[in-house]
Amino acid sequence: MDGGKEITSVRILCRKLIITKSEPGLQWLIGSPFFPPFTIVSTFRCIHTLPSTPLSPDYTQESDDFRALLLKGFEVIGALIVGNSYNFEQIATEAVDAASKLRKLISGNIDGRDSEDRDLVGGFADLSTGNVQFFVSRSGNSTRFEYINDVIYEDQPEKYIWERGCILRCELPIKLPIFCPVDSPNEAEDMYLRATDAIAARFRDPQVMYMMETFNEPSTEVPCPVIVRGLELDFHEDLRNASLSSETSEEDDAKTDADKIQVSVLLNKSERSPKSAAPIAEYLPALKEAKLLVVDHKLDVLCYSAKNLSLKQAVSKLIIPGLVDQLCAMKNTILPNLLRQLPLLHPYHFSPPGFLHPITVVYELSYGETEMKQVEARRSLHLRLGLPFDRPLLRVANSINLSLPKGSARSKSIGKGSPLLKDVHLGIPSSGVSGGFVSMVQGSYEYYHYLQDGFDDSGWGCAYRSLQTIISWFRLQHYTSIDVPSHREIQQSLVEVGDKEPLFIGSRDWIGAIELSFVLDKLLGVSCKVINVRSGAELPEKCRELALHFENQGTPIMIGGGVLAYTLLGVDYNEASGDCAFLILDPHYTGSDDLKKIVNGGWCGWKKAVDSKGKHFFLHDKFYNLLLPQRPNMV
Repeated sequence: MDGGKEITSVRILCRKLIITKSEPGLQWLIGSPFFPPFTIVSTFRCIHTLPSTPLSPDYTQESDDFRALLLKGFEVIGALIVGNSYNFEQIATEAVDAASKLRKLISGNIDGRDSEDRDLVGGFADLSTGNVQFFVSRSGNSTRFEYINDVIYEDQPEKYIWERGCILRCELPIKLPIFCPVDSPNEAEDMYLRATDAIAARFRDPQVMYMMETFNEPSTEVPCPVIVRGLELDFHEDLRNASLSSETSEEDDAKTDADKIQVSVLLNKSERSPKSAAPIAEYLPALKEAKLLVVDHKLDVLCYSAKNLSLKQAVSKLIIPGLVDQLCAMKNTILPNLLRQLPLLHPYHFSPPGFLHPITVVYELSYGETEMKQVEARRSLHLRLGLPFDRPLLRVANSINLSLPKGSARSKSIGKGSPLLKDVHLGIPSSGVSGGFVSMVQGSYEYYHYLQDGFDDSGWGCAYRSLQTIISWFRLQHYTSIDVPSHREIQQSLVEVGDKEPLFIGSRDWIGAIELSFVLDKLLGVSCKVINVRSGAELPEKCRELALHFENQGTPIMIGGGVLAYTLLGVDYNEASGDCAFLILDPHYTGSDDLKKIVNGGWCGWKKAVDSKGKHFFLHDKFYNLLLPQRPNMV
């Protein structure tokens, strides 16, 4: 090992290195050419390995996945090997060789040439201790390494990334007509390949223009578009060097404060001419009988760009390679089915929890989301990204809507009816429990209460409203797409499962925890756990169990006692002293959806079993049922 004279650091932006399962494996380390060397933004697990050697990557499949999944502007900068071996020389060599091979395959298929040798970062995670040792290799040299003892964990990783860069998006629908000779159908594949290659080459055509419009979320100003012409593009300058260039034109000044840049592809066939000219239609008759096959491609590419990168470089080094890669990925899926039923391919962009940057996934919409092929595709992505397997995070409904401002804390309801308040517990005062540990609902919900939508259920509908809040949670976490049911629809469900008689529909009869469990099972396929306590005085004894529910399941809980029902959103529990508080969302509120009024009135807030005045929130002479919906085990 050769130590360098200068102190080299590895900077880690991702909150944790994703080491899924306690088994040997390999993680690809992701960085960006716009960041200092050895800056780790995220990690992707290697999921394609050779059958003969389970720890050896299948580089072809891995590179195909990365070209579709990883945004241009991010790149593989190294590898982390997870295992029990203590032969560090061997591990270091394997990590650097693996990263170097993957980089060359990815860049070679983009530019038609191999990637230049880069400084790479490697690591070894010891399964027995959990310790991670980093090292770097200069210029991809797999025989000389430098140990790294200086590892920096960034305190504000989102700020680090998005103050330096912005998102570029390019949408391009393509209809590709192919004339297939009737007596030689096999020629269709060759014609399709030639046509897609021609489109890929056309992106670099001098006659192509790229119209770029910058958007900044706080601003409502209409952006002034900037035109980048194909003649102005430079495909040879290295991206790392290009990112260091200073802005010199007014066109690029607009990019400095942009959050998103929308890119449109235009073809200028007429160019600039002092003479008027009529459109020209070219007729090329088929030499023999042929049939027309039209193949649709909907390209939708995201890229990450440094704000000091010129627009010309952003197009030539990010947008065009991104379009070519996505077209190639779709071509590989369409080609085997060209003469059969064509797959319906659509790119979607996601921002999974724990990731600092979006990813792109191309889904085949010929299959429903619950069909096994789609489920297995999502499970594979969850495995690669280190995501849990018990919640849907990469369904179409989870995709980023780039046409709307992000970060709205209380947006409109996605269900039917009037806009509803969401997540009303955010920002409320603390519980007052000294030294307690807070366990809370995970994700968003909508607040349902008495008299909403002009429906008078005062005095009997509190459990219905609690159920509606619970179902809204499952909707907003994308476990279901059904509308939040009305009181009548809830009653209809109970009749259909045989729990109630038909006369129950349209009545003002109360329901409790057991009825709620029947409805959740019928409408959502959600199972529930029920906790019974003989008196409200026993509820504090269940705090530890309730805390575990919020930590492991994260769903809202319905509490029913006597004639009252509440929604429980969290607990604050000091295990040593036994002191606890319950975060209650009260469906008995009858006012307007005024957040300040709701919080100040105590309709959403922390409640102790016995308050400072000696008043009991939970009645001692009533039994209580607690309904704990279980998070479905699905992706």
